[in-house]
Amino acid sequence: MGSQGSGDGAVRSGHWLGAALLGAADLLMPPLCPACRTAVGAHDRLCPACWSRLRFIERPFCPVLGVPFSADLGEAIVSAEALADPPPFRRARSAVLFDETARLLVHQLKYRDQPGAAGIVAALTLRAARELADRADLVVPVPLHRFRLWQRRFNQSAEISARLAAGLGLEHAPMALMRTRRTRQQVGLNARERAANMRGAFCVRERFRPLVAGRQVLLVDDVYTSGATIKAATKALLRARAESVDVVTFARAGIDPLG
Repeated sequence: MGSQGSGDGAVRSGHWLGAALLGAADLLMPPLCPACRTAVGAHDRLCPACWSRLRFIERPFCPVLGVPFSADLGEAIVSAEALADPPPFRRARSAVLFDETARLLVHQLKYRDQPGAAGIVAALTLRAARELADRADLVVPVPLHRFRLWQRRFNQSAEISARLAAGLGLEHAPMALMRTRRTRQQVGLNARERAANMRGAFCVRERFRPLVAGRQVLLVDDVYTSGATIKAATKALLRARAESVDVVTFARAGIDPLG
């Protein structure tokens, strides 16, 4: 009995010490909303104002590209974009539209001004990813070129994908895809120039080809813009004999609800 009592005391002491350390950390670095830096009740949370400004992508939407419709046109109706230019991936989903609040979160995540943004972005992306999880068994992030990775010291897409894989109980392969060349910035390029810029920019590393072959891959990125990056990465996975590729991103840029 005495030894059990001592053990219980040690546990209580450990809990007390942990709580004290967390309290001291909050005093030194009080929890702030990673989007607007307003004080919040706990880390990894948005303030109510920023949360209310997020524009979540909900049904009805295109079953292929995930772009929202302004009216329910039926589950079999796909967007004109998907019909005119069928993507190499099976399905794409995004959690929110890329508005000002989403842009601030992505900026904080990319440049690590506010590391707490990673938890929020991943949690929201997980909501969109759950629909794709029943037909996925491997999670792969879109990689950065090694020079950009050296500049930033981390890959924001891998930060998201690691949390998604853990949350969905899927295997994570953060090193499977490699960026083979340093591409131009996509900003300011039209759709054709973006596609040309990304052509052949990715490959699956040789040692990961057996892991990818025959698998249903969930490809993860932070923002879906023109789709050029996502499509190029998807094609690299399919060349490595992935059975299929679904795509999930935190935000979707350049769209308004279609009707």
